Amino acid sequence: MQSRYCSCERPERPSRPLPAAGRQPAPRLGGLSLTPTPTLTPPAGRAASFAAFASPHMASSAQSGGSSGGPAVPTVQRGIVKMVLSGCAIIVRGQPRGGPPPERQINLSNIRAGNLARRAAATQPDAKDTPDEPWAFPAREFLRKKLIGKEVCFTIENRTPQGREYGMIYLGKDTNGENIAESLVAEGLATRREGMRANNPEQNRLSECEEQAKAAKKGMWSEGNGSHTIRDLKYTIENPRHFVDSHHQKPVNAIIEHVRDGSVVRALLLPDYYLVTVMLSGIKCPTFRREADGSETPEPFAAEAKFFTESRLLQRDVQIILESCHNQNILGTILHPNGNITELLLKEGFARCVDWSIAVYTRGAEKLRAAERFAKERRLRIWRDYVAPTANLDQKDKQFVAKVMQVLNADAIVVKLNSGDYKTIHLSSIRPPRLEGENTQDKNKKLRPLYDIPYMFEAREFLRKKLIGKKVNVTVDYIRPASPATETVPAFSERTCATVTIGGINIAEALVSKGLATVIRYRQDDDQRSSHYDELLAAEARAIKNGKGLHSKKEVPIHRVADISGDTQKAKQFLPFLQRAGRSEAVVEYVFSGSRLKLYLPKETCLITFLLAGIECPRGARNLPGLVQEGEPFSEEAMLFTKELVLQREVEVEVESMDKAGNFIGWLHIDGANLSVLLVEHALSKVHFTAERSSYYKSLLSAEEAAKQKKEKVWAHYEEQPVEEVMPVLEEKERSASYKPVFVTEITDDLHFYVQDVETGTQLEKLMENMRNDITSHPPVEGSYAPRRGEFCIAKFVDGEWYRARVEKVESPAKVHVFYIDYGNREILPSTRLGTLPPAFSTRVLPAQATEYAFAFIQVPQDDDARTDAVDSVVRDIQNTQCLLNVEHLSASCPHVTLQFADSKGDVGLGLVKEGLVMVEVRKEKQFQKVITEYLNAQESAKSARLNLWRYGDFRADDADEFGYSR
Repeated sequence: MQSRYCSCERPERPSRPLPAAGRQPAPRLGGLSLTPTPTLTPPAGRAASFAAFASPHMASSAQSGGSSGGPAVPTVQRGIVKMVLSGCAIIVRGQPRGGPPPERQINLSNIRAGNLARRAAATQPDAKDTPDEPWAFPAREFLRKKLIGKEVCFTIENRTPQGREYGMIYLGKDTNGENIAESLVAEGLATRREGMRANNPEQNRLSECEEQAKAAKKGMWSEGNGSHTIRDLKYTIENPRHFVDSHHQKPVNAIIEHVRDGSVVRALLLPDYYLVTVMLSGIKCPTFRREADGSETPEPFAAEAKFFTESRLLQRDVQIILESCHNQNILGTILHPNGNITELLLKEGFARCVDWSIAVYTRGAEKLRAAERFAKERRLRIWRDYVAPTANLDQKDKQFVAKVMQVLNADAIVVKLNSGDYKTIHLSSIRPPRLEGENTQDKNKKLRPLYDIPYMFEAREFLRKKLIGKKVNVTVDYIRPASPATETVPAFSERTCATVTIGGINIAEALVSKGLATVIRYRQDDDQRSSHYDELLAAEARAIKNGKGLHSKKEVPIHRVADISGDTQKAKQFLPFLQRAGRSEAVVEYVFSGSRLKLYLPKETCLITFLLAGIECPRGARNLPGLVQEGEPFSEEAMLFTKELVLQREVEVEVESMDKAGNFIGWLHIDGANLSVLLVEHALSKVHFTAERSSYYKSLLSAEEAAKQKKEKVWAHYEEQPVEEVMPVLEEKERSASYKPVFVTEITDDLHFYVQDVETGTQLEKLMENMRNDITSHPPVEGSYAPRRGEFCIAKFVDGEWYRARVEKVESPAKVHVFYIDYGNREILPSTRLGTLPPAFSTRVLPAQATEYAFAFIQVPQDDDARTDAVDSVVRDIQNTQCLLNVEHLSASCPHVTLQFADSKGDVGLGLVKEGLVMVEVRKEKQFQKVITEYLNAQESAKSARLNLWRYGDFRADDADEFGYSR
């Protein structure tokens, strides 16, 4: 006898049931739901349970009707229709609790519907695609429109050994609802199984429905063979790009046939029956990783995201906007009357934005970013561990208004805050122009990035003209932490990256749109990026399309700028031309001090050093050999005043003359005002006598008088002196003997020596102790410091302790010459034993303590052996001891002094003369004659005793040069 159950083949299921155990909490289906999902609740008084639904094989024989004790009444169970597999098979699911719900397939008993088309398996080369059977697709569509997302109840009448379940399905919560099998047969979309005996009411009813359908010529009983119901399915598209463009981004009707993961679906496009894979534009959900054994491992929240999409879209009628293509996959946006799944997935924390496809999203990338931001702020699902890039900043530090003072680079500016502090801001997510490929620069020529890197000058000029001196809105996007140096990348300090706007224009976007910068590409999980990243990408795409700037195929602009700063010969050639030119346009490139600037002359394409005429400005601090010369009072204030007023501004200059070092001297005008007069007016400079010949002399005097009356800054201690006639009295200068206690720390090979002032010794000890404690708690990262000549740093000496030092020469990272500024000794170290000098211990807090001096009144032998003897004697007598020092006279290299032993008060230099280790340097100043006589007498005594230098007599004869000596 033939089976009386449905014999239709089960189509390949698009998804497998997923176990509920161990899942993260699933989203609630209310509120944002595209289709409200009823609750799965077993009817009261019945034996069915949620566990039995979840595990059908564990149902009791009483429930399945398989007991040997006689037939039992089938248990009525409930579920929600997830998917219609064919005209006689559906998948129902339970209510989600703690994760995606369990599923089971139910096949309709006693009827048969046509088989749907099936694509040939890729693993079987000889297999062919199987088309629809007549009326199979209408039967599937009939059930899909009637059942998808609806609650049904069902009874299981039979279960095969393979686990396949057959039964009756009713629409609604109980068996009083519509019988689905009868409805199919009545519509002529399914047939009653042949050979079936009508021996019960259900079978009788099916027989009646079939007869009625035949009589009404419905469905398969209508005239013809039903060929018009067979779909012409198209599994591939020959030219996906043309296919997408042909729809002009107009919505296409479709049915979602399968959900691969939360953001990738298989859709049937109507009315042409293209079966395509659609990836949601602009987002990506967690996926299922396929393992080597063929199993799939879900990423965190992958199953929940898939269920979120399935429960709303699977086998629903939707519209799809085809936006782009990726291989055979279509990028698009799925529209449903109840909402946009793309934005919902983001808002619920099931997906993240992806840069590579967000630009094609037709409804605007900002909507997607806003939805993602909503989930991030609430730390939903995949964002549960999210920390905002600016989480530690106060609101006032995240958004503020500031004045632009300087453009450092094509992506960095210096701004002045309302508090008066200066802050460096980097433009978020953009990269300035840089040298690409092999550097064709002359190896012997120093690289000047502003002029030698293509488009760097244009980028700097764009920012300078737009921003300098203007107020901008700054929104901090992220703070990039400091990074140590590597073999290819230098060390970077902490950088504040922000979006800077002026008049509603995003400066970074404007820069990128002109092709003067490029957009940085990030890892997908890197959230440290511009808050307007999508606009930057769009601006770059426009620049590339239009071939602007860096993306142009034209020849790169070359800037041949002559730097004649300090070049006396070139300066002499330029001087007459600049003098005849009168007022020349210039841009202030750098401010060295209040009155010393570096200018760029656009017409002459040259750089010059320019000194303000007519004024005497306070000198700034300078690094001299062996010591740091402190700046004069108000030198810093004068420099800041000049910087704020003219740095990177367009000015006019009048060149009057030139000094012997090749620096031009003249007058600088900014917005019609004379900078020399302004400095005098603000009591930051005094009038110099050379101004008398100038037409600006009266203005300078008037400004100086007004400043004197206010008694501010350089005139703070000014007192008007009564005019008295004083006859000059010429007094003969006497030798000053004012000895001070010092500690000798180092003796050099040329008999110079370094000392520390005893009075400031305790300050140095305290500073060293605090500095070492600070370094112990915050040790420098080895290799992170890149030494540069003239820079102050910290260096680890052989005793393992850190000391303040200055870089004198960099041969290589392994050979860095340093000078210990507090002790006077030198050493060659690898850069790994160097670090950045903390600002709290800089030379501004405590100047360098080691001061270089030379012995007065003596002449060091030129012979190496004789000089070594003298040095050894001095080292033995005074190194690391306290002495008394008196400055006798100055010289170009260092002060010349006499040194006494602290206990005996004996003259160290005189002792060297007495021992015949050095010669006397005869000086003619009257104040030194007494001491010179004493030194010469000692020298005569050493000669008579033929000591050391004089052991062969007086060598200073005509042949003295032969032995390396001279008078």
